[in-house]
Amino acid sequence: MSERKVRVRFAPSPTGPLHIGGVRTALYNYLFAKQQGGELILRIEDTDSQRFVPGAEEYIIETFKWLGIKFDEGAGYGGDYGPYRQSERKVVYRKYVDRLLDAGLAYIAFDTPEELEAKRKEIPNFQYDASTRMLMRNSLTLSSGETASIIDAGERYVVRIKIEPDEDIHVRDLIRGDVVINSSIIDDKVLFKSADNLPTYHLANIVDDRLMKITHVIRGEEWLSSAPLHVLLYRYLGWADTMPAFAHLPLLLKPEGGGKLSKRDGDRLGFPVFPLEWHDPKSGEVSTGYRESGYLPEAVVNFLALLGWNPGNDQELMTMDELIKLFDLNHCSKSGAKFDYEKGKWFNHRYIQKRSDRDIAEMFIPVLESHGVNGADPAYVEKVAGMMKERVNFVPELWEQTYYFFIAPDEYDEKTRKKRWKEDSAAQLAELAEILSRREPFDVEGTEEYVKAWIEQKGYHLGNVMNAVRLALVGQGIGPQIFHITEAVGKEETLRRLRRAIEVLG
Repeated sequence: MSERKVRVRFAPSPTGPLHIGGVRTALYNYLFAKQQGGELILRIEDTDSQRFVPGAEEYIIETFKWLGIKFDEGAGYGGDYGPYRQSERKVVYRKYVDRLLDAGLAYIAFDTPEELEAKRKEIPNFQYDASTRMLMRNSLTLSSGETASIIDAGERYVVRIKIEPDEDIHVRDLIRGDVVINSSIIDDKVLFKSADNLPTYHLANIVDDRLMKITHVIRGEEWLSSAPLHVLLYRYLGWADTMPAFAHLPLLLKPEGGGKLSKRDGDRLGFPVFPLEWHDPKSGEVSTGYRESGYLPEAVVNFLALLGWNPGNDQELMTMDELIKLFDLNHCSKSGAKFDYEKGKWFNHRYIQKRSDRDIAEMFIPVLESHGVNGADPAYVEKVAGMMKERVNFVPELWEQTYYFFIAPDEYDEKTRKKRWKEDSAAQLAELAEILSRREPFDVEGTEEYVKAWIEQKGYHLGNVMNAVRLALVGQGIGPQIFHITEAVGKEETLRRLRRAIEVLG
């Protein structure tokens, strides 16, 4: 195994939007592949034709382009081991179905859904396995002639794996160690359905991993129960010597713990569970995504990386290159990871601070336009964004923090007016406007010293004057240091706002 080039795969089903847990699985595969100098393949597991959703595959590819997770080959990327959509590999799978049937390691079953339901009612905790299969309608209980004639008549059938009871199956897991499961608790899973001439996940998964030379299967904990069946299939097909190493990642849990993270949790607590916004083609329902909610891709990657893995030190902020360098499956947790969405906001806040002022300005301009501020000078937006970005978790939040840099107040917060606008405020601001009209340059430090010297000379109360100025400039008692506002909006706009407040507030 160690001599083979590392090849891992992410294999989603196009049945709807990609869950954030699936994104984390893909990320861990990517980090492992890059850390090991290996390759990452994108395979689309679309064998369940009944659940296929148009647009889901394109959504998956767009997600990883946004996040900067690059595939070396696969659906949408090409490569030497295609096709990479399982629906395009029907002829490949049939060969291995026949191999299992010829070896007596699988059998054909004709039981209808109604017959299976009747048996479930008849036998408590019914499971289609060694203890019940001889009671059913299949090629083990029918003669070869009867089996052939039923197939020739066009009756639908499935192919089931034949599992022998009471065998301890060992799954060697890179995270969980040696996992032992007795074969008696595993049912004779369906491997192939004649209805659509496609294999189920279990067989297609094994065949594709073998033919695509996959060396490691890194997937969610929910697939751990399937691992013994997959070990058996590798053995039955004669491939035990090239079985990939398994690693089953911890579940993503609800923010309060106690159960797997679901879309309902996001709806209930107000956070996305999908990477991109999703428009359901059947219901028309729109589900929000991390991208559209204002998250930066590097923040999402960093946040997800630490849900179930740690770098072995106290470092929290890591670039993709740093994550690749530090990633080690030995540092993955066995227990589930609570989805701390508030921590996700914290990561976004930190990455907004790390981004250049120009980057933040470019993201903020469409927000300004959505509020009717069109044609803003990019250099001015960059200046404002740089001044205020440390106050927000998301770029759209900058509007509430900065609107007064772009739109002069046309009304004044009543509560702030009663508290901050004194009897002599109008007269003092009229004097201030006069002396500011003569001030050059209209910079931050110089203007601040100039105004404070004037206040001291006049014997005015510094706090009263400054509070009144803030109300005049902003319309309420918020914002950064006053002289950063005056310098940003400029002398003429500052004077205009002071004089209008005097006129309105008296």
